[in-house]
Amino acid sequence: MEVSTLIIWSLVFFAIPTAMALYLPSIGRQFINIVEKISEFFGEIAKYVVIITIVVGFSNVVLRYTGQLIGAKLVNNVVIELQWYLYTLVFLCGFAYILKHQINVRVDFWFAEQSKQRKAMIDLVGHFLALIPYCVLAFMVTWPAVVISWTQWEISPDPNGLPRAPIKAMVLVAFGTLLLPAMAEIIKLFAALRDEEEKFGIELADADAPIRVE
Repeated sequence: MEVSTLIIWSLVFFAIPTAMALYLPSIGRQFINIVEKISEFFGEIAKYVVIITIVVGFSNVVLRYTGQLIGAKLVNNVVIELQWYLYTLVFLCGFAYILKHQINVRVDFWFAEQSKQRKAMIDLVGHFLALIPYCVLAFMVTWPAVVISWTQWEISPDPNGLPRAPIKAMVLVAFGTLLLPAMAEIIKLFAALRDEEEKFGIELADADAPIRVE
């Protein structure tokens, strides 16, 4: 049942942007604009979280060694867990921004030498077979754990530990904000295949680089 559910929802989330790309270009363009604003918003959050993470991490180190020198415990689990919570948020909030700007790691041996249409087709197949199902699977796996965590208001088992429910819920937010730009990318890729970038207000990256339809 779970496999069939995964397949059905993957097809749905692939079919929706496909329909917008082929038959509803005005809606598709609006969808892209909204999704890109969301992606930029979470990207900005990730940038600020990086700064906060550095400050908390540096403070943690200073307080720990200062405590050792004066024989006092100046750091507890709140600070320690807050540090890895923030570190986790950097990645979770950055998913959508990374996909939008195509700055994810890509091992490329021949992709950059392909034509625009072939690059678009390769990415389209990859989104259909990997990215969309991956986002859907993440929801299916994470949702029950998040519900239980909020229902029981799960707390870290360590002394003075932080609540676990909020950080677990951010996993759903992260993959939700990754799914949206994945759908937007499908619209862009169809536009690239049909040479209809102008219809969607899309600008392609340099032809010698891996395709970046932004």
